[in-house]
Amino acid sequence: MSRRPEHSAPPEIFYNDDEAKKYSTNTRIIEIQVEMAERALELLALPDDDESRLILDIGCGSGLSGSVLEDSDHMWVGIDISKSMLDIAVERQVTGDVILGDMGEGMPFKPGTFDGAISISALQWLCNADKSYHNPHKRLLKFFSTLFSCLTRTARAVFQFYPENSDQIEMVTSQAMKAGFYGGLVVDYPNSTKAKKYYLVLMTGGAAELPQALGSPEEERRVNYIKKRDACRDARGKAPKKSRDWILAKKERRRRQGLETRPDTKYTARKRSGRF
Repeated sequence: MSRRPEHSAPPEIFYNDDEAKKYSTNTRIIEIQVEMAERALELLALPDDDESRLILDIGCGSGLSGSVLEDSDHMWVGIDISKSMLDIAVERQVTGDVILGDMGEGMPFKPGTFDGAISISALQWLCNADKSYHNPHKRLLKFFSTLFSCLTRTARAVFQFYPENSDQIEMVTSQAMKAGFYGGLVVDYPNSTKAKKYYLVLMTGGAAELPQALGSPEEERRVNYIKKRDACRDARGKAPKKSRDWILAKKERRRRQGLETRPDTKYTARKRSGRF
């Protein structure tokens, strides 16, 4: 059995320059991260009113999940403990603001700042004591309490994570509830060894029914989220993803944000020849 990353070294050391580059260039890793971020965004259950929301991306890394938020026309702010990961995010010219910070020390944002929060493959790191003074229970409570504060009272937070055992699931969920959240665990494809994914869905506005897990008997009646999202975008007259109009609109948003953007030319969005 392969060794879990969080058992190898603290995240700020494990995700050094080499590991961060590998993580951000491996096509299989990117594909999985994007799929999980899209699922987390679905579980946020944001209102389908064509309004842009401000989302917090916790453990944002190099901005892969942030790109999913951006593609859905949402603004985002990311926080991560790995400087190497954030350096790659800056190199990629992500549209979100990225901040260097430790989840276990709390979220440094004003109350009611965000309309939602997502986190991909990060929460399990808080279950370990990387330093002699680290107490996982206290760090989790500090994290969830400050997260609860910086979310609006109708917001959700969705965490995709890899619990090592049932004790970690109990520790994480109990500290989240102690901080004021409602919600619970959604396990996609529970009978599959490889496809099984854990999502902790937390709500600030009171108890509500948890979303339906994928891979359950009811899934046959579920409309594929990605297809539904694209259909809704087309119905609203939005350009298909990666089209010339879509790219031009994305570059215009970057200009309005004051970000460095390459000028538009006749070659913008033109597909490259296979010779290159």
